Amino acid sequence: MKRIMLSLLLLALCLPAFADQQRPGEGIKVQPSRGTWNTGYFQEALVRAGLKELGYNAKKPQELSNPLFYQAVTLGDVDYWTNGWFPNHDGQLPENAYDKIEKVGYVVKAGGLQGYLVSKKAADKYNIKSLDDFKRPEVKAAFDANGDGKADLTACPAGWGCEKVITHHFKVYDLDDSINPVKAAYSASMADALARYNAGQPIFFYTWAPNWTIFKLKPGKDVVWINVPKIMPAEAQKIAEDRMTVSGIEGAVSDPIKLGFVVSDIRIVANKKFTAKNPAAKKFFEVFTLPLDDINAQNTLMQNGEKSQKNIERHAKEWIKKNQSTWNGWLDAARKAAK
Repeated sequence: MKRIMLSLLLLALCLPAFADQQRPGEGIKVQPSRGTWNTGYFQEALVRAGLKELGYNAKKPQELSNPLFYQAVTLGDVDYWTNGWFPNHDGQLPENAYDKIEKVGYVVKAGGLQGYLVSKKAADKYNIKSLDDFKRPEVKAAFDANGDGKADLTACPAGWGCEKVITHHFKVYDLDDSINPVKAAYSASMADALARYNAGQPIFFYTWAPNWTIFKLKPGKDVVWINVPKIMPAEAQKIAEDRMTVSGIEGAVSDPIKLGFVVSDIRIVANKKFTAKNPAAKKFFEVFTLPLDDINAQNTLMQNGEKSQKNIERHAKEWIKKNQSTWNGWLDAARKAAK
């Protein structure tokens, strides 16, 4: 009987230590943030789920625009987000921000693509390789949906960062007389483009990745990425001019391809005080990564109507279950870092 009691006592003494090892963030409050674009909601939900399994009291994310987030994380008002696009976001950081914040890990290395795509059938028929080809009369006519004599481009709504780059392209490549940029609400415009594609009509659009558009319209099968005539960066792009031409892009009309937009790494950005005090969280940030196709697939579910926060949390749980071994490996690495 005494031996049994002694064993139970030893077990009771060991359990808290084991619990601490499994949940190194127990009792620590964490304030995440997320970007205002819903194509980044999925990775936010996954990282927050990981922190919760590590014991952290991860709060509902604050949704912030880029400049507001970088100001808030520098001040320590929020702890991290999963939506950093670099080098695209470098110019939006407060002065001396890197004294207080750091980029951690890679959600998707070189995953932040932007550029112009054309339906493959039309690109093959008219030998379309770059924006310059839209100056040819037969190409303009093929893509002219509203009868104004110009090719219609599904572009970015007014006020978006990409709208500024597209406007720059129209100026430096002399496209105003050849292409009509449609700047209506993006999802509605792309839904219209998809309907035209399904009806067998040519389409021409701007998009970015991750995004539902290149899940429904597969590059290399349905559509192709095309070049800008030559790299002529806008002022804000000059710091990363070398990342405007990229190799190995599936469905590109050439390799390398001149996208005309900076290819970004999608990274977690966190407050340095937070990561210093929470090595388990930092290690999870470092090892967390997602296939671009998985993000595109989830984004498509949202586009199809599964866009509530409850839906997104379910998508995250389903992804974890499907990738349980990988997920457990990330958690184990985080727990070891906390010892």
